[in-house]
Amino acid sequence: MTVERKMSPTHEAPYRGLRVLDFGQGIASPYCAMLLGVYGAEVIKVEPPEGDWSRYLGTTYGSHTALSAVYNRGKRSLCLDLKSEQGIAIAKRLALDCDVLIEGFRPGVAARLGIGYQALAKDNAGLIYLSVSGFGQDGPYARRPGSDSVAQAFSGLVSVNVGNDSVPHRVGTTISDVATGVYAFQAIATALFARASVGTGRWIDVNLAQSTAALLGHKTAEYFLEGGAPRALNVPAGSYRTSDGWMMVTLVNEPQYKRLCAAIGRDDLASDPRFADFARRADSADALMAQLREVFLSQSTETWLGRLHAADVIAERILTPGDWLHNVHVEATKAAVCQDTPGVGPVYAARTPGIAAPSEDDLRPAPDIGADSREVLLEAGFAGSEIDDLIGAGIVRTSQR
Repeated sequence: MTVERKMSPTHEAPYRGLRVLDFGQGIASPYCAMLLGVYGAEVIKVEPPEGDWSRYLGTTYGSHTALSAVYNRGKRSLCLDLKSEQGIAIAKRLALDCDVLIEGFRPGVAARLGIGYQALAKDNAGLIYLSVSGFGQDGPYARRPGSDSVAQAFSGLVSVNVGNDSVPHRVGTTISDVATGVYAFQAIATALFARASVGTGRWIDVNLAQSTAALLGHKTAEYFLEGGAPRALNVPAGSYRTSDGWMMVTLVNEPQYKRLCAAIGRDDLASDPRFADFARRADSADALMAQLREVFLSQSTETWLGRLHAADVIAERILTPGDWLHNVHVEATKAAVCQDTPGVGPVYAARTPGIAAPSEDDLRPAPDIGADSREVLLEAGFAGSEIDDLIGAGIVRTSQR
């Protein structure tokens, strides 16, 4: 570690030499910390004796689930009992020598433990301190429990994701958590840039509810501009069943609609006054899309894609994550990365956009609980006998204990 911190940053690893303490659990906080690690930071994951709860959410493989194995790559694990005074003392000692601290406790908990921003910044003025929560550190909902699904519901995302069954659905992945992790990473990156000139760190408050609302972009403005009942954006864009699968078709301008109608042999739909422009197509969406569904069922996905692409219409096959992983374009562009994780096997994930390939390829796999406890404490100046005593008392744990 000492040698690594002396190495100069590069475009591939601009955060080399940066030390991060990750107290977060789940997805949002750990993902933010993982992104810092992707860009070269040294990340120490501090987790309780039972481990990060994401290690048990879903099918387990050794000490991991898919969630924990993906979002904790590039880290070392220190297993520390923060319910003990000695555990808190260790956390404070480590915080004195870190650049970034990430925590996902309920609002007020970190301060009560003595590892809140105000306490730590007194001795580490350059500390950039990130708090991730469900609804933020202040306000009437601050102490409510939050989750990915709750954030999707609260932000309005579920309400705009209505299926063909007329039921509003949550998006089928942890999109609120991931978005929060990305926004948190962005906030830390700007704070690090400012610290180089200002000289001090800051406390950053990022929460799932606000991050998910930010993902909706124009939807809030649209809601008010259209009197609370906005039209569908670009009818007849949507998913269509073919004779052998599903595909997505979308439009961004009027000429594309005319080309779509010609490509499927339905020029009559282009000249029908009910479908003359985006607004009128939105008002007559049911009538138009019912006809398109019938047409698309008559041929295979490959046939339709050939005709639509030839007409310069935007369309693509709907893939599963497994289809995507083995797609010829994904393989050719090396869009996926794989870490062989002990006790789990190969763990595949999409490559982080914008990062130089070798940085993520060389990430260490997600660690076992406490796999690096002894090493981390030795580097922090603890004597071997002192560490043995801490392990014996259950304040520090290793993956062997």
